[in-house]
Parts: sequence; C-alpha cells; structure tokens
Amino acid sequence: MSREIHTIDAEGKAPGRLATEIARLLIGKHKPTYTPHIDDGDHVQVLNAGKMEVTGKKMTQKVYYHHTEYAKGLRIKKMSKIWSDDPGEVLRRAVSRMLPKNKHRNERHKRLVVTN
Repeated sequence: MSREIHTIDAEGKAPGRLATEIARLLIGKHKPTYTPHIDDGDHVQVLNAGKMEVTGKKMTQKVYYHHTEYAKGLRIKKMSKIWSDDPGEVLRRAVSRMLPKNKHRNERHKRLVVTN
C-alpha cells in the first residue's frame, strides 16, 4: 500500500464541493485497487482554506449541532462563528461528515491537513 500526498488549493472554491473531492481521496476511491473494507486512501493537504468562497446566505443561516448527551445539552453554532475562529474547521467538518461512519473514519480524517 502506497500513500501519496495530494495538495489542493482551496482559493475560490466552495467548501462542499471541495470536501467531496477530499473525501474521495482520503477513502481511496480514485485508485484501481479500491476495496471498501481496506483503508488505502492518500494524504491530503489543503492550502488557502481562508480564501474559500461561501455562496448564498450560508454564513448567517447555516448552523452546526452538537449534543453533549446531557439533558438540554444541544449546542448550536453558526457557520459565521466557526469561520471567524478557524475557516479550515468548516472544511474539516464537511469532510468528516462525508467519510463513511466506520472504524476507518478517524484514521482517514487524521490524514487531512488544512492550512489557512
């Protein structure tokens, strides 16, 4: 198994469209040797995450939900708040939710490096 490093420039691209391409590379679906139960994906390095373009009213209307598993533990954050703290986190969250929910998810997500 050989892992390559893919470098992607995020300037001017939409986070969702970029996340689908990154997820495909992390999973390894671009390789002819792809097998669903084997983690054969590559490393992905994303540059200029702060220069991604968000379309429409997503910055003010899109919200991210997280539950603490305690009573009344639903936490809500708007995309604008997460973007102001770290624009790369928006991309990381999108990629994380596009990866299959199985035992390979954490290892695949660790191979993603996002720089602003």
